[in-house]
Amino acid sequence: MGQGFADDVAPQFGTFIVAVVALEQIAPPVRLNLPVPLVVTEREIAWLARVKPALSALLAAAMLACHLIPVVVTYCRRRSGSDMYLPEHFEETRTEVLHSLIRSHPLGTLVTLDAGGSLQANPIPFLVESGPHAHGTLRGHVARANPLWRETRGDVDALVVFQGAQSYISPGWYPSKVEHGKVVPTWNYVVVQGRGRLRAIDDASWVRALVARLTDRSESTRSKPWSVDDAPAEYLETMLRMIVGIEIELSALVGKWKVSQNRSAADRQGVAAGLAALALQAGDAQADAMAAEVARRSAR
Repeated sequence: MGQGFADDVAPQFGTFIVAVVALEQIAPPVRLNLPVPLVVTEREIAWLARVKPALSALLAAAMLACHLIPVVVTYCRRRSGSDMYLPEHFEETRTEVLHSLIRSHPLGTLVTLDAGGSLQANPIPFLVESGPHAHGTLRGHVARANPLWRETRGDVDALVVFQGAQSYISPGWYPSKVEHGKVVPTWNYVVVQGRGRLRAIDDASWVRALVARLTDRSESTRSKPWSVDDAPAEYLETMLRMIVGIEIELSALVGKWKVSQNRSAADRQGVAAGLAALALQAGDAQADAMAAEVARRSAR
């Protein structure tokens, strides 16, 4: 059930309600201004009188359905786990931005549900690739000894969380502290969540190709990048037999950039300056990355 269902069905209920209410109020013969022209005769009014109790019950059910459809849709969305708390001003939905975050922070926390109903969480480096759907596909591998690839339920979505920059935000950085003092600490962070059904792939050629792509991406900035082909063939085949591929075609992908967008321009400038100073003084890479995020979002 989805929003399209509500959008398609609710108007039909509305037309039905208008027709039944109108029929109970008019004297025959009369033409009603409905989507389909309708002429009501005396015979039909007599028939209506006989079936009025049933029609009234049906009318009540239709009215109740019109009210319940949006509620049911919202409930199903909540039950599907497709939402996290996400105020609109923190939301990021652009696929290219979300994929960029995953590529720069490829170690995701993979959360799965096993057959016994227990949640399992595993840190896995992922490669995000385009297709076959709009959100793309996550691919990685796990140790063959890891029961995840055999025990994860295939009838529910897996969740993968990618953590970007994050840092404590001191209220002392806000110019508004001096003005009125009504400020409190908070924590800024950037996170991407992807969801979809996990599929295990126990195929040697698929796994080797994936490992090669993962390695090439990770080694690309080195002056002398290591290649999978650098390892002795026999040794490589032995190591590849010890892992199993996993793939998640993403049905949902959303980002949360909580980087002081809810503060005034002056406060955002104060946060960026405070973080930059912290990065310089303490060599805090997270503070430096968050300062850049705050400045970037403030400039939009």
